[in-house]
Amino acid sequence: MTAPSANHRHTSWMQQLAEGLDLPVSRYEAADRSYHSFSEWLEREASEFADSRVRVYTQGSFRLGTAIAPVQTDADYDLDIVCEFDWSKHLRTQAELHAALGRELIAYARRYNMQAPTPWNRCWTLNYADEARFHMDVLPCVPDGQRQRYLRESTSMALDHVDMSVSITDKEHPQFHSISIDWSISNPNGYADWLYERMRPVFDARRLQMMLVEAKANVAEIPAFRVRTPLQLAIQIFKRHRDMRFLDQDNAFKPTSVVLTTLSALSYQQEGTVLEAVVAILQRMDTFIESRGQTSWIPNPADPRENLAEAWSTDVRYREAFQEWLEDARTDVRLALESGSQEEFIDAWSPRLGRELVESAVGHTQSGSLITRAFTGAIRKLRDAPHRAPVFWPLSQTGMVVIESAHYVRDGFRSQQFSNDGRVPVGSKLVFTASTNVPSPYEIYWQIINTGAEATRALDLPGRFEDAKTAHGHLVRRETAIYRGTHSVECFIVKQGYCVARSGLFVVNIE
Repeated sequence: MTAPSANHRHTSWMQQLAEGLDLPVSRYEAADRSYHSFSEWLEREASEFADSRVRVYTQGSFRLGTAIAPVQTDADYDLDIVCEFDWSKHLRTQAELHAALGRELIAYARRYNMQAPTPWNRCWTLNYADEARFHMDVLPCVPDGQRQRYLRESTSMALDHVDMSVSITDKEHPQFHSISIDWSISNPNGYADWLYERMRPVFDARRLQMMLVEAKANVAEIPAFRVRTPLQLAIQIFKRHRDMRFLDQDNAFKPTSVVLTTLSALSYQQEGTVLEAVVAILQRMDTFIESRGQTSWIPNPADPRENLAEAWSTDVRYREAFQEWLEDARTDVRLALESGSQEEFIDAWSPRLGRELVESAVGHTQSGSLITRAFTGAIRKLRDAPHRAPVFWPLSQTGMVVIESAHYVRDGFRSQQFSNDGRVPVGSKLVFTASTNVPSPYEIYWQIINTGAEATRALDLPGRFEDAKTAHGHLVRRETAIYRGTHSVECFIVKQGYCVARSGLFVVNIE
């Protein structure tokens, strides 16, 4: 997977694809108005914080310029904001700060006819009207840079961004109801500063170019959220790819956004195009995962004491999910770079980014008869299944493999043959037999794709490649028709590391 194989068309398509994922400026402007409105509310004379210094700022994807629309069309956007108050931990408890902010949010919601806010362990959530389609998570905190500097100095740790550290409220903290200087620590400003430093040359150059094009007096007139670098656009692609990859599966183990963002920023070397950034970042990403004994460690750039991959040590499935995602992303990029047409480029990205989004981004329009499109649509539903692993072997289709027969058996009934796109009763035993003209030795792999509500509810959505040596038979595959819906079977012949033959999808409709 190397950038030199790309051409101008691939570079252009990737830029269009990334821009298609980006939020409209109006979304950032609405978020900006919302948190400034609440900031003004906290500073009014009747506020519980009227006598305090208050700083309100965004954190997370809106702050970093990496927000994307939710995959589910009815889901809300997340706007994370931080409310920093100069309350003393020697005089007030976490519980007092958390409750005081909650009372202000309740009054604010009542004033503007909004739903009452919801309290959580660390923050409060304020839901805006349905048409706004976003909610605001509000985190209360107090400054803690001086103490954190002392603690880091005492252990000879790096002091980068330490002065921006804050102490946050947390109901699960043992000192939540007690006067204590021991609170949970965070550093959203430090993290944001670190990320922007990682892309500073490209960011500044693009902001300056926008200033000149728009005839502004200075760069400050160009809001940061309007500037888009290849790093930010690449992160948006990775997040969408991740969201689609785990869409119909148990997504508890999917890679977190902060892990993807941190590893991407560490891997970024001022590449000038989205395509170059995506390729380079995916190549380098896992080299920044440290091994400390048996522990995988991704230090928080704003606080090296925090391991962003801490969950990986509690369950190996977190690390496995990340590795599977990374392998799929690398393969999808390679297939996109190898594509010789716009249609092949779309097919490479559609399973993990969504066909509608990809086609819209690159300006593709469907063609063909209604019958052709209907048949293609059935196949595409299977080919575009997010859990369907891409073919990671280099393709060299010098041979042929076909699924020459398929039979189903029900208890008490005779075996019956069915054809591609045929229908079989639920509960049947299925037998697929393939043949190939590829001379041995070779390896056989099968890929099973389930779709439909029943398989999704059961979280039984295979899509990886299964070695026939560990399955039943050699060129025979046995399955059970458990879930109603449209499913597929495909056989692959691999020789000396190359996929030399593939059968194509054999579609099975289970009723």
